[in-house]
This record gives sequence, C-alpha cells and structure tokens, in this order.
Amino acid sequence: MRDFRSGMLKSRALNGWGLFWLITAPISLAMLMAMAVSDLTSGEGVSAMIQLSVRCAVPWLYLAFAASSIQTLFPRSFSRWLLRNRKFLGLCFAAAMAWQGLFILWLVLGHTDYYVKEVYVLRDLIEGLGGYLFLLAMTATSFPKGRKLLKPKAWRRLHLGGIYFLWAYAFSVYWWALNYYGNPVPLDHALYWTGLGAWALRMAAWSRKRRQAAWKASPGIGAQPLAKTVGAVLIAAGLVAAGAGSAWQGMAETVLYGHSITQIPELYLPYWPFEPFLPLAAIALGAFLFVPRGGVVQARAAGA
Repeated sequence: MRDFRSGMLKSRALNGWGLFWLITAPISLAMLMAMAVSDLTSGEGVSAMIQLSVRCAVPWLYLAFAASSIQTLFPRSFSRWLLRNRKFLGLCFAAAMAWQGLFILWLVLGHTDYYVKEVYVLRDLIEGLGGYLFLLAMTATSFPKGRKLLKPKAWRRLHLGGIYFLWAYAFSVYWWALNYYGNPVPLDHALYWTGLGAWALRMAAWSRKRRQAAWKASPGIGAQPLAKTVGAVLIAAGLVAAGAGSAWQGMAETVLYGHSITQIPELYLPYWPFEPFLPLAAIALGAFLFVPRGGVVQARAAGA
C-alpha cells in the first residue's frame, strides 16, 4: 500500500505543471459557473465573488506555507511530495488570486460608489496592495529567469517575508470573520483553524531544528524545567485565546485603538492593532522557551 501511494505521488499528473492544471482548471471553472448565476450588476454580487475566489485560493497558500515544516516534523513520502511541489502550490494560489484581482477591479471600476461607501479602508488597501506586490514578485522569481535577478539571500528573504505577509493577511481575514463581523460560515471556521495549524507547524519545526542543533553542539543539553513549564502554560493559554477571540477582542481594541498615539498606525500600518496575532505571540514565546539555553545561538551557528 505504501509503495502504491508513493508511486501515485510520483505520477506526472500530481507533480509540477500537471498538478497546477489539475487544481487551477476546476477553480477557474467554478469561478465561471459562479459568475453565470451571480448578479454582477450589483456591488454585493461582485463582493461575493471576491469572497469565493479567496476561499478557493487560501488552502494552497497554507499548504505552501507549511510544506517545509511538515517535512521537518513528518518526513514521509507525502511530505516530500508536498515540498517538491511547493512552488506549484504557490502558483495555484497566485492563479486563484488573479481571479480575486479581476473582481476587485470590477468592483472598484464598475461599482465605485459601493466600494467607497462599503469597502474602502486605507489600511486595508495598503494591506491588499502589499500582498499583491509580494505575490507578483514571488511569482516572477519562481522561474529561472526571474530568480537570476536576485542574489540567493535576497531571494530567500523575499519569499520568506512574502509568504508570511500573505499568510498573515489570509489568517487575519478569517479571524475577523469569526470574532468581529459575525455570522461566519463553516468554511470560515475551517480556513481560520487551518491557517492557525499551518503557523503552529512552522513554530514546531522551528523549535525542533533549534533543539536538534543545540543537542548536536552540546550533547545532553536541555531546556530548564521551569522554562518548559512556563512555555507549556503560554502555549496552552495562546491556544485557548486563539479559540475565544470574541471574548477578549473588544477589550484589546479598547487598549490598542482609538488613542492619539495610535492615529498613524490606525491609518497606515497593516494588520493594526494586531488582535489576531496576540495569541500567536504567546505560543511563539512558549515554543522559544522549549529551546535549550543558548540553543538559538548554536542553531544559527550550525546553519539551522
């Protein structure tokens, strides 16, 4: 059974451009079918198409975001397949987001009044433009000719920073859908928790790599029991807070929003005031405390 599954994952249809078309063709067909039955003469109808295109795009972003971490934590044939096709999963996300870009332009140019009155927020516009700039740059440099334009370190920084920015955008959209706007559909819950899971996998892989590098540099080294206990408490508290955002969102906004000192970030800073990411900060600090003392420095020296 394992050999059969491994053989399937090596087939041309499930790798490279075969995988790309296997995913993007049904997405494009779904977009065309939805357009045929939607009222695109109204701003609401075009906004619904924007939502649909994002829901079709986000799963492929999450898979690309988590691919290397899954390979680190669960090195199996599936994780190797995922890592091998990470670029094409990212391109599937880009193709689906191209549909979103089309509908955004449709909304802005065809239903300008609706866009200005119901949709436009300067900070959201900055987030969206930033995401598309990252996406265009990452797509262009995913191919050999584009990659040659950047030095290896600059290429890595672009793709690492870009995928985090794009993940943060998608994750925060569904956090707000669940904890602020109300009436989320089941798919919103699924996309929120999947996004959180993808990030948690990256944290777990980060922690494991640094623990392994620390053990290699200093055999037998371990995190202090108190640090591990505090780390476990922080991780548990972060997970609880991530699942109960509606209980504390209002209080957090009162503290972080509406002050004279926050006027500029409220207008211009993407993701401000960062409510979706506050529980993640607790989880990240908890993961950090599980790394042996000096493990981060030793891991950097070892190239982990």
